[in-house]
Amino acid sequence: MRKEPRQARSRATVETIIQAGARVLSREGWAGFTTNKVADLAGVSVGSLYQYYPDKLSLVDAIRQNHLDDCLSIMRKIKAKGLAPMQFVANIVQAMIEAHSTYPGLHRVLLDEAPSSDDYRNPNSGFEIEYLAYYADAVSIYRNRQPNKADHITALIISDAVDGVIHNAARRGLLDDPAIQSELIRLVSKYLDEGVNP
Repeated sequence: MRKEPRQARSRATVETIIQAGARVLSREGWAGFTTNKVADLAGVSVGSLYQYYPDKLSLVDAIRQNHLDDCLSIMRKIKAKGLAPMQFVANIVQAMIEAHSTYPGLHRVLLDEAPSSDDYRNPNSGFEIEYLAYYADAVSIYRNRQPNKADHITALIISDAVDGVIHNAARRGLLDDPAIQSELIRLVSKYLDEGVNP
């Protein structure tokens, strides 16, 4: 980001630009994505957009980061403690599908078309650490112990299963298919259940 928004109005402008960018990417793909189209949809001048994002690559990074932040925000609200594995998994899967349904075409573009910065692929990024720790904590709750190395491996498998199924469903236009949702919930909850009832 070229300029950090400090005032509420500036932050609202940045949020409007990001949402407009997500909409344009979702509808038109990377080939049809331009800063002019985003500015038009956002109702701001291209100059205003460039105050915050010097080019469309930096804007795509911001759109991607916004999505990752949304995912973390969802996860922070859904706790495993006190829930049966099936209910916990159902809650997280339903919330993640909902988050990916806002702009269904966006995720295909972000995954398959739009270039990404090295930060996005960094396995030691803040996002990746918090994301995997969330699942490791859930695993340790169902194993009734402090998280250990094995729980982190289980967390990696669970997060990859959830991400993979949801992202591929988004690619295929199948996010609203109840069978995919129920099978994903069944898969992950059975995996979690193994530690509860070995």
